[in-house]
Parts: sequence; C-alpha cells; structure tokens
Amino acid sequence: MRLNRILLSSALVLVALVIQVSVLSRLHLPGAVPDLLLLTVLGLAMVYGHVGGALVGFGAGLLADLAPPADHAAGRYALVLCVVGYLAGLIKPENGQVRSASGPMATVVGAAIGSTLLYAGVGALVGDTAARHVGLGGLLFTAVLYDLLLAPFVVPAIMALARRAEHDPLSETSAAKKGTDISAGWLSSGTGLRIGGQRNGLRVKAARARTARAGRIKGVRRL
Repeated sequence: MRLNRILLSSALVLVALVIQVSVLSRLHLPGAVPDLLLLTVLGLAMVYGHVGGALVGFGAGLLADLAPPADHAAGRYALVLCVVGYLAGLIKPENGQVRSASGPMATVVGAAIGSTLLYAGVGALVGDTAARHVGLGGLLFTAVLYDLLLAPFVVPAIMALARRAEHDPLSETSAAKKGTDISAGWLSSGTGLRIGGQRNGLRVKAARARTARAGRIKGVRRL
C-alpha cells in the first residue's frame, strides 16, 4: 500500500475505533453493537480493492482485539474483518465511484450478516458460546439494522476521502501519469525562469557599467 493509503486508513480506523468503544458500545442498545469499524473497512475496501481491503481489515480487527475492554481471543475479529475486507474489495466499483446506493447497501447487509456468523463460528471453535445465550437471530437482525442506519452517513464519506487521497496531485501515480516530476516542473516553470531573467538583467547592467566607465576614462584622457 502507498503511504497516503496507509496514513488515511490508519487515521480513519483509529477514529472509528475510538467512537465505537467510547460512544456506541456504551449506548446499551438491544442486541448487537453498531459496527462503525466494519463500515469503515467496507468503504476503504470498495476503493482500494481486495488486497488493500484485506490489509485494512486485518489491521482494524487486530486493533479492536487489543483495545480494552476486549473480552475475546486476540486475532478473532482481525480474521473476520480481513475476510470481509477482501470480499468487499472484489466487488470494487470502477474508479471507486458508485453510481447507485443499492450495491453498497447490499454489501453492508452481506457484511453485517457474514461478519456476525463468522465471528460466532470462530467463537464456537475456541469455546465462546456467548452468541447462543444472546440469540443468534436477534444478533443478526440488530446488526443489519444498526449498520444500515449508519451506512448512508459513513460509507459514502469514507469512499469520498479515499478517492480524494487516490487522486492527490502530489502522489507518485499522478506524477507518473503526467510524465513529469511536479517539483521539477514547478522549479523549471517558476523559479527557473525568474532566476534566468535575473541573471540576464545582471549581465546587461554589468555591461552598461563597464561601457560607462570606459567612456569616463576616455573623456579624462582627452582633457
């Protein structure tokens, strides 16, 4: 991943994690907790593709596994978000631009259901039976409901920020497409001409000064 992707993804994931842990998880809503981290991974994956989505999902899930108050084995949610990010990146729209809201909303529904089932399945493998006591049906319904309510406000904003970072004129790809180095072009088109002009002006002034001195000396000798 390029540097601008890493910086933007890290900032968005940290903000989403802080909001989810400090605000959303303390609302004590019935059923599941609104998964802002999942929506952030989906938005980035639908711009960066399956490889970038998998990397962002793994990093975001690992942070969620280690962030307090974590009550599950480390790496569990990292696996879930890694798979979700990879699958969401496979349906990446062309140029990261979405023509209708039906595709992303369907992706949110599938991701909410898939992440809940995968999280519960991995928990069953390691002996965590909390999903059975809460009720898997209620978790699925509330997870889809909460994520759908948040998605129109989160996913388009995340995708817009990611697209803007991808088309940053200072990035390496934009410079490669233009075929010239931006800094070199700026120097040659701006300061280079000014420095050349200043040098030519100094040369003309020096020549005029030498001519004036020669005329004065000649005038003194004639006298």
